[in-house]
Amino acid sequence: MTALQVLHWMASLIVLAEALNKLERTAPCAPGLTRHQRLVDSLKALAWSLLALGAGGGLIAPALLHLGVKPDDYRELMRLERPTLAETAVMLGFAVLIIRTRAKEG
Repeated sequence: MTALQVLHWMASLIVLAEALNKLERTAPCAPGLTRHQRLVDSLKALAWSLLALGAGGGLIAPALLHLGVKPDDYRELMRLERPTLAETAVMLGFAVLIIRTRAKEG
């Protein structure tokens, strides 16, 4: 694996862990919420769900390639190739923000 692939995989792991943590604590259907609170919580859940899907794809793609899955088999769902610099930069950006927030909290 190249350094770019390792960075992408590690950042994906951090983002997925945080996304699952945030989703566990999000409750847009909780009783007693105002319409505004419900909307904000729903958007938060949607955003973290999308980040979890993206990070999960970043984690599983190298494993599927290593297991011999042909990239053409899942073309509609995901691109089973090495991550690009842009993909890695986005995933690393989110990972750094997560680590920064955790460090700030102590």
